Amino acid sequence: MRCVNWRGFAIAACAVATVAGCRPVPPITPANATLYPTFADNPKPTIEPYVLQVGDQLGIKFYTNPELNEDVEIRPDGMISLQLVDDVRAAGLTPKELDDDLSHRYAHELADPQVSVIVRKTGGQRVFVAGEVTKGGTIDLVGGLTLYQAVQTAGGFTVTAHRKQVILIRKGPDGTPVGRAIDVRPIEDGTNPSLDIPLRPLDVVFVPRSKIADVDLFVQQYIRDVLPVQAFPIPAL
Repeated sequence: MRCVNWRGFAIAACAVATVAGCRPVPPITPANATLYPTFADNPKPTIEPYVLQVGDQLGIKFYTNPELNEDVEIRPDGMISLQLVDDVRAAGLTPKELDDDLSHRYAHELADPQVSVIVRKTGGQRVFVAGEVTKGGTIDLVGGLTLYQAVQTAGGFTVTAHRKQVILIRKGPDGTPVGRAIDVRPIEDGTNPSLDIPLRPLDVVFVPRSKIADVDLFVQQYIRDVLPVQAFPIPAL
């Protein structure tokens, strides 16, 4: 685990909690519940295609034009640079989707582009844990890590943690951040551990000190002002 300086998290959380109070926490509906499947909802999760991330090292292979073969790394802006077509977005695509995109681009340059994308090394999929935990920071997402396990990896809850409303932030279908308040007490005391939620790359787990009245407002301000990696496009307040 790589720790970073999280001093601003508690300050930002307090500021948001002060201004948040006009709206109740959004209810869990079938529409937004599907974004946060628990083990109870999906005891045998299906394996989804790998999505390319920043820092992944790729081999771009041209079967009919081997002189164009390259090894590249996905830059922090999600792009890769290739001969003849310059910058191409790679982060957020599956290898097959990048295959198809490159084949289309090179069709204007080559008579018979046969392109293959090989993931040589992953850059490390990560989640972020902050707030009222002992050692907040960045945690590698390995072995089906869950929300509660991530908190334990971050040193566990502090004595001032508000366990009834742990905030889990992840990308919604349109790429914008969506937050859900999770009551981890049934998970922690063993009453219902199946309510634990498997984490996804770039998830943010925030443990507040007190109740946050407006989760939506908190998510927007937290991502914009506090999170060290700007992983989400933020709508205007």
